[in-house]
Amino acid sequence: MSILYLFLALIALTLIDVPIAIGLGTVAATGIALTKGTDGVVDVAVGMYNGTTSFPLLAIPLFILAGSIMNACGISRRLIAFASSVCGFVRGGLAMVTIAASMFFAEISGSAVADVAALGSILIPAMKAKGYPTPFAAAVQSSAATLAVIIPPSIPMVLYAVMADTSIARLFVAGIVPGVIGGLALMGVTHLFAVRRGWPIEERFRLARVWETFKEASWSFALPVIILGGIFGGVVTATEGAALAVLAALAIGAIVYRELDLAKLREAMVAGVVQTAVVMLLVASSTVVGAFLTELQAPQQLAAAISGVTQNRYVVLAFLNVLFLFLGLFLHSAAAITLVVPIVMPLVRAVGIDPIHFGLIVTINLGIGQQTPPVASVLTTACAVAKADIWEVSRANVWFVAVLLAVLLLCTYVPAVPMSLVRYLYD
Repeated sequence: MSILYLFLALIALTLIDVPIAIGLGTVAATGIALTKGTDGVVDVAVGMYNGTTSFPLLAIPLFILAGSIMNACGISRRLIAFASSVCGFVRGGLAMVTIAASMFFAEISGSAVADVAALGSILIPAMKAKGYPTPFAAAVQSSAATLAVIIPPSIPMVLYAVMADTSIARLFVAGIVPGVIGGLALMGVTHLFAVRRGWPIEERFRLARVWETFKEASWSFALPVIILGGIFGGVVTATEGAALAVLAALAIGAIVYRELDLAKLREAMVAGVVQTAVVMLLVASSTVVGAFLTELQAPQQLAAAISGVTQNRYVVLAFLNVLFLFLGLFLHSAAAITLVVPIVMPLVRAVGIDPIHFGLIVTINLGIGQQTPPVASVLTTACAVAKADIWEVSRANVWFVAVLLAVLLLCTYVPAVPMSLVRYLYD
């Protein structure tokens, strides 16, 4: 019952516009005061501090900063040009360019909101100018941006790995195949709409143009090689890889492209600090919630209750999918991960679910949550860029969300899809 009361109190605070991080801290502090007395509240500040000092969590502000620097130095523009030269000859090519560019950008930023902010400001107006309906343009950009939390590096994956005490590198590897499948499926749906509605071809395919744009973007392609190559090769940890990404972004932006000046760097750093503060305050607050629930043995009680009903891992996965899809309606992905993952991990381990497999399932679930109102952080960002009504965009987005749901079910019930590459590289 403690878990139920906690969720009800948190939802009530959210409905009256209390920030989620503040709501988590308030619920936790109140629960501690009621169960341990006011003396226990003194430990809240220490618990919040300790919860944010984990070394792997340093990857989050570093990846965010790297993405902000890349946004400021023209990398997104070069990626769009290359994607257009490759995909632009297909009917509906500009929408497919949006998806392809998001897949490239996902290998750099790790953030879906950053993806929409960097690419949407260029591609959504371009699609509107070519005659694409505004709701469709916003929907395709929004759903394509979700690939940024599936394709590594992914900030939600880093957060999950810390909360579940599992390997960040293996979780990154697990996201590669599902991310590519999701991107290709989104392109397929886009092409079907384009053929049916007669949307235009963006440009004629020319090898010379492909080569020209590839050379322009070649330094941008070096970034995922540096980040992922170092991590997967065991040369650096995810945190060290994120630090290398910051250094590489600074060098490419300032020395190679010469588009990063002090004013742009300051703007990028401010944006990075603001995004980091949001995530890390959630982490700090949820650490206290986790400690409170652990003391009440709530995770163990939940595991025992569900295990008493069924030991079938696929039934348990179905239950957890429904839970995370529901939570995605109301909670930011970071809040859902930091609040719920520590509670359900005893259950996950008790029924024999691989924590890496489960981590990918959680990530896709919460990526879908970024597209489903009322919270829908990525969808609302795309709507703001497109100046479109969120419910009109949601109607256009139904088919793309269906694709993401299909990828979720595929990864849930055919574990070989995400896990084969992990086993090949690490077993």
